[in-house]
Formats: sequence, C-alpha cells, structure tokens
Amino acid sequence: MTNPATKKTTVFQNIPCTLVTGFLGAGKTTVINQLLATKPADERWALLINEFGRIGIDGSLLASAQDETIDKNSIAIREVNGGCICCTSQLPLQIAISRLLSDHHPQRLLIEPTGLAHPRELIRQLSEPHWQTALKMQAVITVLNGVQWQQEKYRTHDGFQAHVRDADVLVINRYAQFTDSDKLALQDWIAGLNPQVSIIWSAPTQTTLDDAKLSNTYLSELTVPLTKLSHIIAKQRKVTIALPQQSIVNLRPLNTALSSSSLSNASSPDPSQINDDVPADTELDQPYRYHETQQDMFLAGWRLPAAYVLKANELQEWLLQLPSWQRIKGIVHTTDGWLQINFTPDSLTTSTVSAQVDSRLEIILQLEKANDSQDKVLGSDQANVADNPTLSSTIDWEAYDRELMALVLCS
Repeated sequence: MTNPATKKTTVFQNIPCTLVTGFLGAGKTTVINQLLATKPADERWALLINEFGRIGIDGSLLASAQDETIDKNSIAIREVNGGCICCTSQLPLQIAISRLLSDHHPQRLLIEPTGLAHPRELIRQLSEPHWQTALKMQAVITVLNGVQWQQEKYRTHDGFQAHVRDADVLVINRYAQFTDSDKLALQDWIAGLNPQVSIIWSAPTQTTLDDAKLSNTYLSELTVPLTKLSHIIAKQRKVTIALPQQSIVNLRPLNTALSSSSLSNASSPDPSQINDDVPADTELDQPYRYHETQQDMFLAGWRLPAAYVLKANELQEWLLQLPSWQRIKGIVHTTDGWLQINFTPDSLTTSTVSAQVDSRLEIILQLEKANDSQDKVLGSDQANVADNPTLSSTIDWEAYDRELMALVLCS
C-alpha cells in the first residue's frame, strides 16, 4: 500500500505550471480549451481561474465546452472571484493553489488570470520561495487579439502592452482581416516590446481539409510551451514590483424592493435581497446583483434562479445597448434554451449548453467622462447627475434590475 505522506510529497514536487495571460477579451478561454483538448487521457490536470468579477462564469464556460470531449473527473477547476489575484494579498492565490494540489494531486496546473491582471506581479508571486520547489513554471503563454491591436486605444494601453512584455509565447488570434503589411507591422510592434518572444498564429475555424491540417499544426505548436521553462520568469524572479492600489467601491444593497407595477407582469420576480458578498450557492438569496469599480473598469453581475426563463432575443438586444461595454459573458436560461453568451466589441458569440444550477451574467464597462450623450446611460428614473464626472455615477442600477427582470417570461 502506498504511504499517503509519501504520495503527497511526490505530488508537490515540480508540478508543471503554465500561465495563460492576455488582455480583457483576448480569447484566453478559447486557448485554455484548446490546451485541455490536448491533455493525455491518463493525466490529471488542474485549472485555476481568476475572475475579476464576483459571479464566477469562466469555470462554467470551460466545463460546458468540455462536456463531450474530456472526462471532467480528470480536470479540476477552481475559481478565485472578486478581484485580481495579482493586485490583492497573496493569500487567495496561495489557498487556491494549495487546495488544488492537495485535493486533486494534478500532474499539470494551468492558471488563467483575469484580463485586467498585471502579469509581472503574478509572476513575482509565483516566484516566491514557497512555490519554487512545488511548481515548475513553464513558458508564459499570452493571447493577443489582432482586432484589438488594430485599435490605438489598445496598442497604447499600458496593460495591453504589459501582457506582451511578460510573455514567452504569443498566440495571435482574430487576424483574418490582416494584410501581409498588417502582419509585419504587428510583428515589428511586438519586437519593440519583447524581441525574444515566440509567435504562434492561431488556426482559423475549420471549414476545409487544409484548414483541419493547419489546425493540427497549430495545436502541435501550442503544446510546445507546456514542456519548456519560462525565460521571462527566470529573469524576473528577483525583481520587486510595486503597483498602485486598485480603487474599490463597496457593494451597495438594493434597499427598496421593486413593486410589481414596475414589472411586465404581477408574477414577475422581484430583484431584492442584494448582498455585499457572494456566499456559497446553498446560501445565496436570488436574484442577486453586485456592482463595483476596478482600475478603470466598472463591473456588474447578476445571478438568477434557473426557473427564470428570459426572452432570448430581447436579452441580447438589451445587453448590446449597455453603455461603453467591453465584455459581456454569461450562461443564461432563455426561451432558446440554456445559452452561453460571450461578447467582446469585435466578437458576438452565443451557443447552447447543458442546463445549469442558475443563470449567471456579468458585464464590464469602460469608465468614461460624462458627455452630451449621457442620457442614454441613465436609467429611466435617475435624478439629474450632470455634475458627476464618471459613467459609474450616472448608471441607475435599480432601473437596470427592473429592465432585466422585465425580460423574464411570466407564467
């Protein structure tokens, strides 16, 4: 019989660990799914997902994507929600990794930080002495969205550039519209930030046999970083990083329950019982909504009982009309079935998934100065807030709650 103590010691030695980074909306979840698809059948892998919001959606998206292809028992997924693990105390990161290692004994660990994370700070944390023997840090894989890069607001954004600077390997996607000149310009821009980085051009959607062969070539290239040590991490292990503290606004409860007259039907649900923190699923009073600011982004999310069925077309129209949105994602029970929603400004994707324990929806808005078009941001009964300078101060979340609840199909 194997000695449990001996087994535990073995598992905690030099477990290959790969960071998959990328700016908000880069397409990290797709690359993670592609990596998981290459997992040998006899290996146990673990995935740690850090979500900037508090709802916890990416884990469900990944699990749903693997329904038909991978034995879920061979992949352990743990989420750390409610803030960036690179900006907060190291404790959440340490606890999450320790539990994954001790509970599931994985043979490989993948870590997907939030798209708003500063990768160098996360690298510094994972280079602390207590991880240097437990984890064997492999090449850092960073996903770069070609459509984003073509926009100056991304190219000049320090956070966008930071992911390129701290990458061993860049996976470039969404470049189908690129000319040869565009590709050369992108490569020159990358070389100016990180001349040592390796570049992988992602495969297109498979439509022909040649595309399928190209996809197989791409997957072969994608797995190479899983077996190579990170030069970026080796160089930065002794670098101390000081980052500014993030600005966090406390969550505000909805103190006033919505009257039935404000809903489309008297039997419509009432979005009350808004809590300050997301408790365990068994303790959560639903409907639930939170909102907060992080860095220069504004985040909000909802969790609704599975019995609530939302009008599919109207829901998507409502989401796309939200102001200055940068990311919308969720798994929602709709009149078209359970839908996975994954929207970025350059890509609108929906697909059907299996039934879930509840509906989850999260949005990220870009904070902006108020302007003459402010009226479209305001809720219907919002007071005059012309003197308030930011988008966050002009959103009437109670009005948004009512609008969302009005999309629930009443019996």
